[in-house]
Amino acid sequence: MAEQRKRDIRHFRDLEVYQRAFSAAMEIFQITKGFPGEERFSIVDQVRRSSRSVCSNLAEGWRKRMYEPVFRNKMTDSMQEASETQCWLEFAQACHYISNDVFLRMDNEYEDIIGMLISMEKKASKFCY
Repeated sequence: MAEQRKRDIRHFRDLEVYQRAFSAAMEIFQITKGFPGEERFSIVDQVRRSSRSVCSNLAEGWRKRMYEPVFRNKMTDSMQEASETQCWLEFAQACHYISNDVFLRMDNEYEDIIGMLISMEKKASKFCY
């Protein structure tokens, strides 16, 4: 079964973690459209950038699978960006730009994403060649 899953993943877009991170980043994009204009160059730009960087680091790491240390490093970079996103979401909640429910849902989603990235980093040899 694990071998079948490995064959089905031909592109970084096939990774569940990428799909979830992309979906979360798009949700953040929609949510931040309603933030005050004064936050345009602070919370809005930062949370959009960090959420998108989770995906871009995953994509870069996927293309570097022949170099296991680089792959691991990119998974770490993705985790760091996911954590930064959580931080910006917490600021957004504290400023009352998002509800507690939205914050908790998004925070939990990023915890799941981070868990998946940790697993990929620990099992890098299964992804690398």
